[in-house]
Amino acid sequence: MNKAGSASKVKLSSFDDLFGPSESPSGAEQVQEIPLSELYDFTGHPFRVADDEKMEETVESVRQYGVLVPGIARRRDGGGYEIIAGHRRKHACELAGLKTMPVFVREYDNDEATVIMVDSNIQRENILPSEKAKAYAMKYEAMKHQGSKAGGRTIEEMGESAGESAKTVQRYIWLARLSDGLLEMVDQKKLGFVQGIDISFLSKEMQENVLMLIVENSISVSTMQSAKLKEYGKSGELTPAMARLILTEEKPKTGRFVLRQDKIEEYFPDRYSNEDIEKTILMLLENWKAEGARRLWDT
Repeated sequence: MNKAGSASKVKLSSFDDLFGPSESPSGAEQVQEIPLSELYDFTGHPFRVADDEKMEETVESVRQYGVLVPGIARRRDGGGYEIIAGHRRKHACELAGLKTMPVFVREYDNDEATVIMVDSNIQRENILPSEKAKAYAMKYEAMKHQGSKAGGRTIEEMGESAGESAKTVQRYIWLARLSDGLLEMVDQKKLGFVQGIDISFLSKEMQENVLMLIVENSISVSTMQSAKLKEYGKSGELTPAMARLILTEEKPKTGRFVLRQDKIEEYFPDRYSNEDIEKTILMLLENWKAEGARRLWDT
């Protein structure tokens, strides 16, 4: 690859287009050359900085032309500066052998900084589901703190600024509730997006139980299975045993097995609803399965 040619293809928007004028309200210029050692990642920064082909192009551009668009940072309580926008540029400077990076130092509070951090990254190509989910969740909380309108309107505003529907933004915010292990499975396409949203409604403890079952049994979770997990989880009836039964039940290859009601109703009191009967049968089957496993282990 002709690195010089690749670097020439890098399109950099003007700083003013992205973040507004380069002067503070007082008119004092804020750009500074900050040592890389004094620049720290944004707390909870959800976007990964990968050493991929695009990074190679950015590094070559930095070597030839320097950093054309300064980053944005704010002062840290513990010293140094917290990067709000410019994490990839900082890494490119490190790989290019530079010691400093041009930065606009601004006085933003946590919520303002979070919104700018998300907006400056959310339009990037090839963003992983986990990155977008965490970013939207962070921005949503920041906007609520800033006093935006009711939650639904806040999500609509986020969708409008990102070019996505409010429904899509809401689903990513739900996805952010997944444990890191399950989010990684969504990133790797080992767990579907819809299935991940269903499982996000479970408690953290139950999510870890589900993750263990998926990994140990090499399970590909269907939408029907994840819907069952969500349903029982929301009603407070989901137990580890029931989760195992739902996830490890053999998917029928042909046809369906139907258990006729007239064959089993004599075993249940009249007060039992169909849901009560189903729960009891599942519990008995789980006990039977566990007992069979113990007998096999003892042989």
